[in-house]
Amino acid sequence: MTTTTAVRPNPPRPAPPGKRPTGSRAKAWATRAPLLPALVFLIVVTQLPFVATLVISFFDWNSLKPDQRHFTGFANYGSVFTDPALRESVLTTVLLTATVVIASVVLGLAFALLLDRTFFGRGFVRTLLITPFLIVPVSAALLWKHALYNPEYGLFNGALTWFGNLFGIESIAQPEWTSEMPLMAVAAALVWQWTPFMMLILLAGLQSRPAEMMEAARLDGAGPWQMFRFLTLPHLRRYLELGVLLGSVYIVQNFDAVFTITAGGLGTANLPYTVYETFYRAHEYGLASAVGVVVVIGTVIIATFALRVVSSLFREEASRA
Repeated sequence: MTTTTAVRPNPPRPAPPGKRPTGSRAKAWATRAPLLPALVFLIVVTQLPFVATLVISFFDWNSLKPDQRHFTGFANYGSVFTDPALRESVLTTVLLTATVVIASVVLGLAFALLLDRTFFGRGFVRTLLITPFLIVPVSAALLWKHALYNPEYGLFNGALTWFGNLFGIESIAQPEWTSEMPLMAVAAALVWQWTPFMMLILLAGLQSRPAEMMEAARLDGAGPWQMFRFLTLPHLRRYLELGVLLGSVYIVQNFDAVFTITAGGLGTANLPYTVYETFYRAHEYGLASAVGVVVVIGTVIIATFALRVVSSLFREEASRA
């Protein structure tokens, strides 16, 4: 009598921890391969110019004196924060950004609350409110400078004249908007253009409120102000943070409005305009590069916070689904 013993095949040996099997690694690279040209292109057009700017920022380099170019370390960065003109442009950038963002968020929230209600013509009103954000920035700045601020034929002074005639005032004041209040003139144009952006973000937040929660609060006798303060505002916190951070990222880099409306004069030169003046007019390549690097670092810090807020928003939405 003979006995047969079944031979079991050896189970596949598990891959060492931290290492992928060869087949899996090849499959992953086959998936990534079509993206490599785009990645290389992105690095070439974005990172190499930044590295070049970073290197130039460590040199005292005036294009009118090319033979005197030499390495100065962090001297250009010291000038950014100690030179009175550059320091003033930093303060102007902060003030302009804070003013525009705060005003845009407040107005955007008011319009979002209005559009969250149902009324006749809501779609038409929403289209009109979004339109300023769709206009090319230079065109918007030209519109404000010539059609609204012009002291001779601008709409604002024309409205003041009409208002004065209405009450029998013959010589009503005709202010020079861009020279008497230059920073506010630039800020008003930017607020007009960025309010729709804030409105869209906050309207999305309002329309994502749980209807059951709002209905329960209404049945419990909560008034409109109580519902806004204790339900709507906490729900909009993430959307408000997102709007503030994204708006700050873009407005810190604004150049069109300052260049078009005031040409950087009368204390309205922000950091991007200072980069332009330092580079193209003063021909100080090293100093202009240092200012540009400071702007990039500030923008990256703000963008990092924005990305964290976006990630938390996505996590919250996923947990509700």
